[in-house]
Amino acid sequence: MSTSTSEPGRRRGARFDKPDIVALARSLGFSECRFCEASLAEKTGARLAQFVAEGRHATMAWMEETLARRRDPRSMWPQARTAIVLAMNYGPWGDPLRTLSHKDRATVSVYARHRDYHDIVKGRLKQIAQKIASANGFEVKVFVDTAPLMEKPLGEKAGLGWQGKHTNLVSRSLGSWFFIGTILTDGELEADAAETDHCGNCRACLDICPTDAFPAPYQLDARRCISYLTIEHEGPIPRPLRALMGNRIYGCDDCLAVCPWNKFARVASEAKLVAREELDAPPLAELAGLDDAAFRQFFSGSPIKRIGRDRFIRNVLIAIGNSGDPALAPHAAALLDNPAPVVRGAAVWALARLLGREAFDALAGTSLPDETDAQVREEWRAAMEAA
Repeated sequence: MSTSTSEPGRRRGARFDKPDIVALARSLGFSECRFCEASLAEKTGARLAQFVAEGRHATMAWMEETLARRRDPRSMWPQARTAIVLAMNYGPWGDPLRTLSHKDRATVSVYARHRDYHDIVKGRLKQIAQKIASANGFEVKVFVDTAPLMEKPLGEKAGLGWQGKHTNLVSRSLGSWFFIGTILTDGELEADAAETDHCGNCRACLDICPTDAFPAPYQLDARRCISYLTIEHEGPIPRPLRALMGNRIYGCDDCLAVCPWNKFARVASEAKLVAREELDAPPLAELAGLDDAAFRQFFSGSPIKRIGRDRFIRNVLIAIGNSGDPALAPHAAALLDNPAPVVRGAAVWALARLLGREAFDALAGTSLPDETDAQVREEWRAAMEAA
């Protein structure tokens, strides 16, 4: 969002200064509000360019397409002078990893168990930005993870936290559980001190990763990240990674959940960010039965809705295949004639994991001859060879 002003002469006589902005932010539910110059060090952009050059952004082509603008806020908006970086806490009420042991149920990332944070945070940011614009005559733009802006490095520069070895922002007062929102303005506001790294020798986030998605501390390879695979990746999930995903059907919290700094984290106080009870370990059998209309209704207002029903059911079928529960096999078999090849292929893989060889071969005998999609036929062949 950009808000213009017709009174540019008021810019140096700000009436709504930092303490006022911080007070308003806290009244709107933000836990922290920090300020920094709207620029990033050249090395920050260089690291991003290397990440893309090595292909670690996987199929997220938009990262490469917007690389030049993403390297520095002023590449996107030359007039930007100050970045106001805010944190909104969404801490879980219990151990978010406890559902991983319930194999017949799904594990949904904490941030996706409630309303879509983009809508909540952006609405609050707009209120702050509009007040800044009207009182001070500044131009303002708001961002919530939807524009070519590197918000985590800006958060570190503003003192909100530091980018841990898992590349996510960590706060000494909030731990790992907070959303980031940013307001850029052409007005000049006093900067806060940057945060320093407090990870020390800890490797908890690196060691727990189920798929070894961290080639080294402070480096992420999205191609192996379960969050990427379940949310951004559109096609079949690479076979070597499927068994490592467990029952994680949307996102992954492992590296966040084990961070020792979470001892300072707080349970979310914003009502719209309190987890929906029905998304706390929902049964895989029920999720597998959602058609498109039911999927849209069940996940109305949820960030899960944006990946679409087919990709979601693909994830559920991977979890069913990892359940080790033959009672779930009929739910996978019911999807063998689904119109979406990505669903049919995942169903084949799940059934190969749950059925005995004789039952699976019999199923292949009736289903494979009618399969027209090359990738799904390859799933059948690979499963039969591996059995």
